[in-house]
Amino acid sequence: MNASASETSSRRRAATLDVAVVGGGMVGTAAALALARAGLDVALLEACPPAVWSAGDDLDLRVVGLAPSSLTLLDELGVWTSIRAARAGRYRHMHVWDAGSGASIDFDAASEGRDALGYIVENNLVQWTLWQALEAAGVRRLCPAEVTGFAARGDRIQLPLAAGETLSAVLLVAADGAASPLRQRAGIGTHGRDYAQRAVVAHVGTERPHGQTAWQRFLVTGPLALLPLADGRSSLVWSLPEAEAQRVLALDDQAFRDELGAASDFRLGRITRTTPRAAFPLKMQLAERYQAGRFVLLGDAAHAVHPLAGQGVNLGLRDVAELRDTLLAARLAGRDIGAAHVLRCYARRRRSADTLDALGFDALARIYAWQLPPLVAARDLGVRLLDRLSPLKRQLSEHAAGL
Repeated sequence: MNASASETSSRRRAATLDVAVVGGGMVGTAAALALARAGLDVALLEACPPAVWSAGDDLDLRVVGLAPSSLTLLDELGVWTSIRAARAGRYRHMHVWDAGSGASIDFDAASEGRDALGYIVENNLVQWTLWQALEAAGVRRLCPAEVTGFAARGDRIQLPLAAGETLSAVLLVAADGAASPLRQRAGIGTHGRDYAQRAVVAHVGTERPHGQTAWQRFLVTGPLALLPLADGRSSLVWSLPEAEAQRVLALDDQAFRDELGAASDFRLGRITRTTPRAAFPLKMQLAERYQAGRFVLLGDAAHAVHPLAGQGVNLGLRDVAELRDTLLAARLAGRDIGAAHVLRCYARRRRSADTLDALGFDALARIYAWQLPPLVAARDLGVRLLDRLSPLKRQLSEHAAGL
């Protein structure tokens, strides 16, 4: 039976479920796979299937820095070995420096007893590998599928679909992105701030090798990161004010390479080549709550953070691990996995952790935007002290790693 026929057959069978996950991005797909491997009857609903990943294609511009906590989850799900073997750029070091004061801080995996600080991997490689693992785990892939609403009916949630079918699930998980239609239907608001910036992204070749190092420079206009890719190039993430981002996008390749070289302080020498550029808007957004009845939020539907620390997807995958562990504990104790008191445990823990991280990244972005000389001097002193305080620096690194 081909994939399309198999998924059509699944749609016909999908009447009652333990969990319905809406949203087939990295976090939603990981959630469906994790819950199925925990023994739950799961369906994943997605409007469009992921693009097929092929080693023969150029690297996707959208990459993610996977922290050790994410690697652990992906390994538990049985997909990390395939992802790493396909195309993953390990980074052992991180060098962060301030354009305003020159102060810098370094992180090194070996000094922390680890093989790597993380891996830079294409989004679509992770998503495609997870998607391919769903069928063997027993997840019902309903694609294309559109949820037109949901309603609580006693101990279950009813989900009418645009195709005319209705699903029934003990729990509904929304992983449908930052604009989450399901979150809005649940009446859950958000708060945060628009940074009035865009992150310009590209893959670039450099005169000197990246040395398995993630390089990040804080400029007055925002942070610039060069992240090591498996093929020897670096992935650029350059946060700029809206107008400046548009100007940089409009530059010809030579002018862009020259400006990027200067902006990166030529730490990797001249920029020798570049892919076409793209950009995406930056904002911080937190859902006011992560749970309503038999409904919970995951990933970008729950939180969006500044990319300066590269933690967006990692926070989402930590949501997945927390939800899986919460539901598994409830099931082993003979409790209703969709009961409000069970889901509140997940919601309270993850919202607290995500809020702390989001506000921390926001504070860091504000601190590095300081331009008054006394404030720059204070920032310089703080960074230099942190680099010398090994226990505190190690604690900061372990927090970012999710250890």
